[in-house]
Amino acid sequence: MSLTELDSKALPTSLDSAEDIDRQVDGRVVESYTPTTAQKIASYLSIFCAGAALISDGYQNNLMTMTNVLFDKEYPEQYTSAMSTRVSNALLVGEILGQLTIGFTCDYMGRKTAIVTTTLMIVIGGILATAAHGKTIDGMFWMLVICRGIVGFGTGGEYPASSTAASEAANETQLKRRGPIFILVTNFPLSFGGPFAICVFLIVLSAAGENHLSTVWRVCFGIGCILPLSVFYFRWKMATSYLYKKGAIKKRVPYKLVVKYYWRSLIGTCGTWFLYDFVTFPNGVFSGQIISSILGSSTTNIKKTAEWDLLLGAIALPGVFVGAWLCNIIGRRNTMMVGFSGYLVFGLIIGCAFEKISGIIGLFVVFYGLMQCFGNLGPGDMLGLLSSESFATGVRGTCYGLAAACGKAGAAIGTECFKPIQANLGKKWTFIIAAICGVVGVLTTYFFVPHINGEDLRFEDEKFAAYLKNNGWDGEIGEKGSIEGEVVMVEDTVDAEKAESD
Repeated sequence: MSLTELDSKALPTSLDSAEDIDRQVDGRVVESYTPTTAQKIASYLSIFCAGAALISDGYQNNLMTMTNVLFDKEYPEQYTSAMSTRVSNALLVGEILGQLTIGFTCDYMGRKTAIVTTTLMIVIGGILATAAHGKTIDGMFWMLVICRGIVGFGTGGEYPASSTAASEAANETQLKRRGPIFILVTNFPLSFGGPFAICVFLIVLSAAGENHLSTVWRVCFGIGCILPLSVFYFRWKMATSYLYKKGAIKKRVPYKLVVKYYWRSLIGTCGTWFLYDFVTFPNGVFSGQIISSILGSSTTNIKKTAEWDLLLGAIALPGVFVGAWLCNIIGRRNTMMVGFSGYLVFGLIIGCAFEKISGIIGLFVVFYGLMQCFGNLGPGDMLGLLSSESFATGVRGTCYGLAAACGKAGAAIGTECFKPIQANLGKKWTFIIAAICGVVGVLTTYFFVPHINGEDLRFEDEKFAAYLKNNGWDGEIGEKGSIEGEVVMVEDTVDAEKAESD
């Protein structure tokens, strides 16, 4: 059967009235699938499996925060500003490639296959980075660039693969809790990875001593391999969600229609993610060097720098929980605008009074942490959630990967520009520019991000299927043999649900 054979009475013939579609979808879809207790348990396990290893992504993303400080001390001549940016950006370039590639393929191959692949890439790249060597110090850094790129491909692919799987599994539990559950298994481990990386660094530094800095960074890199391996078996065994079985599009994906239908949501998610990562990633990667420059340049300040950076991460972390609490109360879009407003307020405070605030290290770290806290509260929490909810199941991974890749492109550009801005305009301008990005983020969110408040994801699947049908696409939707041995297509769902209602 094909979409052109869809009963014209089952769905509206036009999309002029979204309310009519919601009403008809609400009348059929919610009652069409009621998961059993066993299926709910499987969904919770899938959520855990999808999100658990994301802490390793947060760990890898923040590993360079203190490693940059350490390399500055251990290799002052070889670790130039250009090499520092190159090593830091290697992960970002790999993440962009991973997000685009895995985002595209996880819609075709399935979420579990993509998750297993990304886990292996993180482990292999991490092992090679731990053993990085070269005939010269520069050669070692170039090997580290390549290895960090491999790790980045894996961590980047985790974003669309794990996040879409977690969102679809959470949709099969309780809809009112889907947003908070999604945040707690995605952005929380990603954000917690920062303080966790610094805690690991401090423990290893204390054990090895400051006379064995090479041992410190290699052990820290090696620990990053253990985290994804700890849940690899469970990821291998995780179940495929009901939504994916019913909504996958594995052949002849109509990308032109996808862009035509979702152009506004794509601009909103891609644009705001670019702005968020443009600010937050370089401020995370180079926060250790910023704090170190305020404390002084002696080797004994490595530990003090790490301790202040740990406080910075601890202040930023509660924003994740506040955002998870607000997302159902005021909506996803409004929560994100609140977060971007924090960039405006605290970015201007730090930037305009930088000379005075930077003289009081405790006050500087508090304000710096509050700016990062609002980033977690708003775009940090909402971007992944909105990107997983704004698109139909058949193209969710692709659109999510594209939005996340735009974010990492912003991170790469921000990292590349960060030190030149400091050198040419002054350190305070990195915070003033963050405030400007906050204003643009609020405007982009308001005009382009859809207002979503936890609706069933099957509503969006049905609306998108109706749009495809009305525009002449007659492809198949659903996995072959996934449910009762049939190809699951929108028309099959409609016929079955109409029969039940009769």
